[in-house]
Amino acid sequence: MVLFLQPGEVLMADASCQLRTILGSCVSITLWHPAKRIGGMSHFLLPTQGAGTREPDPLRPGYYGDDALRLMLQDLKKSGVSPAQCQGKIFGGGNMFPNQMRAEGSHVGQRNGEAARALLRQHGIPLVAESLFGSGYRQVIFDVNKGDVWSRQVQPSAQEIEVEKELAWHASR
Repeated sequence: MVLFLQPGEVLMADASCQLRTILGSCVSITLWHPAKRIGGMSHFLLPTQGAGTREPDPLRPGYYGDDALRLMLQDLKKSGVSPAQCQGKIFGGGNMFPNQMRAEGSHVGQRNGEAARALLRQHGIPLVAESLFGSGYRQVIFDVNKGDVWSRQVQPSAQEIEVEKELAWHASR
């Protein structure tokens, strides 16, 4: 069965599933347990909501990276899986507007990717692969049966770059 993640979603699945998504500046964390052949994938938009107590949005429970990983870990715990027994992989964090430089030198995709790395470290989950940053978007496919994740990065087209330049020119006036 093929399941497609929209932005802000988190899915856990068994070996009968393949999880897919498309990422721009968003990041996906995949977790896979080799012995039980179960795994999960997130598609988060921002690293964290910030300080304060709040519940995740029920319509988009994985909008923030910290919420997404917390939900994945809760599901794994229900299956009797410790985070340290999983293989973590992270994907995405592309710069969708490479011709627009931010004053602080980073973009949301970079902050998302760095947050994903930190979250895995914080929870003792081994990071076994990553495909982060660069420009454009990624198509990601996670085969839960084997734990394989394929990522294909697609560069922005000339037309997309031209539109971006025009938007930047209008914004600077």
